[in-house]
Order: sequence, then C-alpha cells, then structure tokens
Amino acid sequence: MTSPAATGAAAPPAPAGPQAALQVEQLVVGYGASIVVHGVSLDVREGEVVALIGRNGAGKTTTLRGIMGLTRPRAGRVLLRGQAVQGRAPYEIARLGVGYVPDDRRIFPDLTVEEHLRLAARLVTSPRGRWSLDAVYDLFPALRPLRRQRGDHLSGGEQKMLAIGRALMRDPDLLLLDEPAEGLAPLVVRHLVETLRRIREAGVAVLLADQNLRFCRRVADRGYVMEKGTIVAAGPMAALWDDHEVVSRYLAV
Repeated sequence: MTSPAATGAAAPPAPAGPQAALQVEQLVVGYGASIVVHGVSLDVREGEVVALIGRNGAGKTTTLRGIMGLTRPRAGRVLLRGQAVQGRAPYEIARLGVGYVPDDRRIFPDLTVEEHLRLAARLVTSPRGRWSLDAVYDLFPALRPLRRQRGDHLSGGEQKMLAIGRALMRDPDLLLLDEPAEGLAPLVVRHLVETLRRIREAGVAVLLADQNLRFCRRVADRGYVMEKGTIVAAGPMAALWDDHEVVSRYLAV
C-alpha cells in the first residue's frame, strides 16, 4: 500500500505560498535524563491551521512546551517568521507574537471573565489591535453574560473559551492550542470548529495538538502524526484521514 501521507522521521515542508509563521527544525526536548521529543521538524504558514496528532503520551504537549520555551529544548531550532527563539524565556516568546493555551487552561479562580481578558489586554505590544473585548465576546457569545462570573464558577467548556479569548487579547500572530477539544460536549466542539475558522480568517496561524482525528480533520489544513516523540506521518488532513494504515497504527484507540 502506498500511503498518500509522507511517512518517516523527516516531515515534508508546507506547500509553497505564504511565509512561515513558525518553523521547527530537529527539536529535541526532555525532562531530566529523559528525552521525550526526538528531532521533530514541522512548520505552520501564515493563515494556516496545522494539527499535531497522536495518542496520549506521544509527545505533543512537550513539543508545544519546547516551542513556547516552557521546557528548554536540548537541541534544534524554533523560528518565528525566520527569527530563532529557542532558549528564550516564555515571556519573550509571547512578546514576539505567540499565544499559548495549555490543556489545563490555567484560569485564575478569583478573577472574573472580564478581569482575565482585561489583564491580558494590558500586556499587548502589537499595534494592530485585532482583538478587543467586544471581538472576543462576539467570538464566544456564551462568555458575554458571564463577564462578572469568577473563574472557579465556569464549566470546563467555558474555561476553555476564556483561555482562548485571553490568548487572543494579546493579539498573537501564532496561537498554540494544547488539546482544545478534550472533554468538550459535541455542541461546544462544533462551535470551536467555527471559532477556529474565524481566528484563521483574522490572520492568526494556529498549531493545535489533539488526539481527536475527527476534530482535526474539520479544522486543520495539514497534519503531523506523532508517535513516541517523533513525526511518523505528515501531509494534508484529507490524505491522513484516508490513510487507513496510519490511522489504525498510530491514531486508533
């Protein structure tokens, strides 16, 4: 069987077109004496949604942490619009236009919805101003009536919306999302699909890590499949979806 998706440790580059918002070259990341990510290479173009797909424990979260500087890479390069940033502190990488939404959302229990958003807006260094309170509330209408609700009184889905909205208030060029669909009700997932389409249309590139192949197929242009800390397949999402060997071997649960 000839796979329509490229397989092997080296992933193919994105098709020619817009400039790369993110390039990751042979990234190695670990904790203590343990190496978790082994030479991962990927890229995300401007105006593109790219999915990093794999089972739990495949190395997706560690890859995002390495890109964001939360876990310092042991080797490899991370480039934002051609500028190398590996080894920099997370706050420096954020200032260069990267928004990060972790899988545990990191919502402050004592702050209200609007306090979360206003606090993030105070840290904006971009002059574009694509995202305001009204823009975020338009993107997530469910948050508007909850604007005075404290973080610890929100549901999991509401917290995830708030975490994404908070990241957008910093007006990023690149958004990193860790397991955005995990634990969400089907109705909320459908809304998230539309939300990501609108975020992309606003000019934000997105790299999301998720094990839900159906969700990734609906939102992503391209995908990279991870297994044991390496890229084992990559290509357009339609090709990955149709590659029954890749799906059964690396993504079936």
